[in-house]
Amino acid sequence: MAENLVPITVAYGDGIGPEIMDATLRIITAAGAKIKTEVIEIGEKVYMGGNSAGIAPEAWESLRRTKVFLKAPITTPQGGGFKSLNVTTRKTLGLFANIRPCISYHPYVKTKHPIMDLVIVRENEEDLYAGIEHQQTDEVTQTLKLISRPGTEKIVRYAFEYAKAYNRKKVTCFTKDNIMKLTDGLFHKIFDEIAKEYPEIENEHWIVDIGAAKMADTPEAFDVIVMPNLYGDVLSDVAAQITGSVGLAGSANIGEGYAMFEAIHGSAPRRAGQNMANPSGLLLGAVQMLVHIGQGDIASKVHNAWLRTMEDGVHTYDIFKEDTSKEKVGTKEFADAVIARLGQTPKNLKTVEYQAGKTISVKANPTTKGKKELVGVDIFLHWTEKNGEKNADVLGNQIAKIKEGDLGLYMITNRGLKVYPNGFPETFCTDHWRCRFQKPNDAPLHYSEVIGLLSKITEAGFDIIKTENLCTFNGEKGFSMGQGQ
Repeated sequence: MAENLVPITVAYGDGIGPEIMDATLRIITAAGAKIKTEVIEIGEKVYMGGNSAGIAPEAWESLRRTKVFLKAPITTPQGGGFKSLNVTTRKTLGLFANIRPCISYHPYVKTKHPIMDLVIVRENEEDLYAGIEHQQTDEVTQTLKLISRPGTEKIVRYAFEYAKAYNRKKVTCFTKDNIMKLTDGLFHKIFDEIAKEYPEIENEHWIVDIGAAKMADTPEAFDVIVMPNLYGDVLSDVAAQITGSVGLAGSANIGEGYAMFEAIHGSAPRRAGQNMANPSGLLLGAVQMLVHIGQGDIASKVHNAWLRTMEDGVHTYDIFKEDTSKEKVGTKEFADAVIARLGQTPKNLKTVEYQAGKTISVKANPTTKGKKELVGVDIFLHWTEKNGEKNADVLGNQIAKIKEGDLGLYMITNRGLKVYPNGFPETFCTDHWRCRFQKPNDAPLHYSEVIGLLSKITEAGFDIIKTENLCTFNGEKGFSMGQGQ
């Protein structure tokens, strides 16, 4: 009956999006999905109509009303200040957890990794995807990497709760905290803290580069992997591809009260309108959606029919192999094949049985306010000599003369490397300089002293780009040292 239908918001997207969305909706509707769709327009057409966010206000009204979003891939125009709608949607609706299962379907989908069944849990709202960027000088641009304690606590706790709910045995954390000791260091620290609350689940940490190499070589060594945003985005595509095709992977974006489901691949405009695209990624995203809205029986029916289709060798061009496939089909024909197998289960691949209502809810603990003291300031300058040279000693000797009381120059770095005092003439420098000012023995200071120092530097004719306060928190340094100190 109509009153039992669950309203969902649907976007057909760009490129191959309309084709794979049509296929997906045909399959889940044929399976008996109890849904009522509200269609919104997002993506390239909206962008080019003058909306830099790629989504109109009335579309937000639908999303806020249904709280469930099934989204086909969209195209974000390059340049021009257009912001990623995926990122905007995730952050606006608080979709902090991106869940990407990556499973091998050997021998029916060709892969070098026949034993692979891992889930990547990706933080979805912060890290470099905060998208805060600036051009600072003629030569240097910057982006800010933001890692928060509550954001990290939520995603790490979600990873352990997911493992607990789905009988996973191990949670692995990937970071690069040997280099980014404060940001990735915080992520690793919180992972270790939360892991202690789940003694029944094995935990481990890998530096992301060697961890990625291990995952690509021996994915069966992993179960659930939790990562900051950028690493999770990159490595979930890698993981999906080594299962046989990135086109097979769907994802769920989960928040408190809202959820978005999608394929992990892009809009592939080169394949648009050719009836070639593989709808599997979006279909498996829709399977996750059906579980989320309490229709686990329908999700199981769809997923098992899809597995049987894989087993029967009915494949789209991206996974078709002469020695493993039996029939190459287009997007529409693939959907027809899955529909024809509804009610069937795979013969050899593991049959899926979804339980409805496995809703995972996590919250971050309140942050205890610590004792914060200002002990210095980094003042960033845009500077070259009149002849265009960039000599650190020339700059340092000028800046060292500028003081505010006993607040004086401690060092200068260029791209993070200490170049003054006692730098090396061989070091290549740009026109972007970090000048660190502190008092002797890291003595505290008042911000009025920083203001006085900034005034003197400006009066001396230097171009100040920005400042960063150097603070201690409960006596521990809240800033990094310069490379080479």
